[in-house]
Amino acid sequence: MNVFTSIGRSARLCLFAAMATVTLPAAAQVIPQPQTIIPAAPQLAASSWILMDANSGRILAEHNSDERLPPASLTKLMTAYLVERELNRGTINLTDMVNVSENAWRTGGSKMFIEVGDQVSVDNLLHGIIIVSGNDASVAMAEHLAGGEAPFADLMNQHATRLGMNDTNFQNATGLPAENHYSTAHDLARLSRHIINDYPDHYEIYSHRSFAFGGIDQPNRNRLLWRDTSVDGLKTGWTTEAGFCLVSSAKREDMRLISVVMGTNSDEARAQETQKLLSYGFRFFETMKLYERGAVLATPRVWGGDINELRVGVDEEVFMTLPRNRNEELRARLNLDPDLKAPIAIGDEVGTLEVHLGDEIVGERRLVALENVEEGGLFKRLFDQVQRFFSGLISNFTD
Repeated sequence: MNVFTSIGRSARLCLFAAMATVTLPAAAQVIPQPQTIIPAAPQLAASSWILMDANSGRILAEHNSDERLPPASLTKLMTAYLVERELNRGTINLTDMVNVSENAWRTGGSKMFIEVGDQVSVDNLLHGIIIVSGNDASVAMAEHLAGGEAPFADLMNQHATRLGMNDTNFQNATGLPAENHYSTAHDLARLSRHIINDYPDHYEIYSHRSFAFGGIDQPNRNRLLWRDTSVDGLKTGWTTEAGFCLVSSAKREDMRLISVVMGTNSDEARAQETQKLLSYGFRFFETMKLYERGAVLATPRVWGGDINELRVGVDEEVFMTLPRNRNEELRARLNLDPDLKAPIAIGDEVGTLEVHLGDEIVGERRLVALENVEEGGLFKRLFDQVQRFFSGLISNFTD
């Protein structure tokens, strides 16, 4: 069963079970409205880049986004993500104290300046990883969570696979140069999307402009935190091999974008090139929430069940990113299984939702059962079989 319907700005959270048609008077003159003109995405002075909407996941611009490159300290996005995950699971707490090993203290590069034998809270170490890119803090947390940096890197790679980061391989928790240590702009955008959406309670740390520990106050190296009030994260990175890299996120009104820029030639360049991407995305696109998780989109007939109709909807919020001022062109199509039979369990897939912008399909989601349907009694099942038989005859005759 297929159902088409329009999605207007005022009805973005509702889907009607039947399509209303309007006939224009013969004398009416339809004046086509001009579509938003979308220019080509800006070209950046960088090796690789991507611009993604954080809610819908739509890619708005990219260049070499699947090229495997050294990620430098962008690696610490995964290190921080795993700390946040364990905090969320309750296996560790922000107040837990971590012993600083000589190995962590000796780690070169950028530092939080923890000392051998110190006990430092998980909270301080997480701030040190995210804000000042502390290699010492990263190793200390790796040892605390996995017993060492090598097993922690294995954990990082397992979660990279889980998140669909198929062109990423980590050898350490810091991003210091290592053979076979690589990622891509696309994978890092995926990871950033999970950081933002999976653990929002911890995301605020990424916006801090500085962090003081042990009497040493260090600035966040993300220049855009000072230049653009909509920017609130995420992470910088640099090595000679990787160049200057920056993963940023910004939110304006209800739209949040993620940009990844890799391989620029200076600290200033990575900020400027990132700003170009963000400006392009916010200027020419908008993101709409079409449906809430659990919204009932249809109530199709169910045969042989203890109830006759099944509430059908989506099991996640549905966002769509589209060119500005074209939201009135959105239509939704429900492709429902035409022969639903009990038993049906909550979460069973019963069809698909297609979102169309003009002739283009811009999104597709699973339609799932929002309730359980048990088998009806013997009499109910026999009655439904007869009714279904005659329903099929009538349908064939009509066709």
